[in-house]
Amino acid sequence: MLCLTAAMVGCASIPAGAERSPQDPWEPFNRSVFEFNEGLDAYLLKPVVAGYRFVLPEFVRDGIYNFFSNYNDIYTALFNLLQGKPGYAFNDFMRVVVNTTMGLGGLLDLATPGGLEKHKEDWGQTLGVWGVPSGPYVVLPFFGPSNLRDTFGTVADLESDYLFSYVKDIGLRNSITGLRVVNARNTYYEAGDLLDGAAIDKYSFMRDAYIQRRAYQINEGRDDEEPLMPVYENPYQ
Repeated sequence: MLCLTAAMVGCASIPAGAERSPQDPWEPFNRSVFEFNEGLDAYLLKPVVAGYRFVLPEFVRDGIYNFFSNYNDIYTALFNLLQGKPGYAFNDFMRVVVNTTMGLGGLLDLATPGGLEKHKEDWGQTLGVWGVPSGPYVVLPFFGPSNLRDTFGTVADLESDYLFSYVKDIGLRNSITGLRVVNARNTYYEAGDLLDGAAIDKYSFMRDAYIQRRAYQINEGRDDEEPLMPVYENPYQ
């Protein structure tokens, strides 16, 4: 897939004056994939999300967001156990219990106002807590910002995700996957517009934001300042 994308978009040049990062040794290739993803977002995903926002009222979109958020809490609880954080895991498990039983199957988030904090963990973070180094920064086709460790984590997330890997009905599985992607993009619907209107190198900003945010998530803020605004969220992480 990476080779196919590179063939489609070529290797993008680095703009004059752009800030280089030692964590991004494959920058020309990464920029080419970034441009491919930007085009895909502009001409396909964002128009679909605009229609999604036009057709569905906000309370319905909130219910869809809460449903997938509640589903992800199941995996977050497991990852917190694997990371040696039983207190967080119990908190996440109780979120699932509360939102599933009293929140109409997860359509309502009653756990957060009830004092159960929302966490978000994935395989990439778990590997990072176990001491696996991040490796070079890489931009993945369709999935966006990542690094070598999180690339393996994304594959593991997909393989272990019940709705993605184990639903047998292909039409249903594809529909659920499409809805998850649209839901994730809807969360940051206006973030891209803010960056497009600013006089910055969008690629560099998103790269630095991703690197800083992932370090913050793995270290739980112990060694890092509050991360830059997250401008992208992988629906499977």
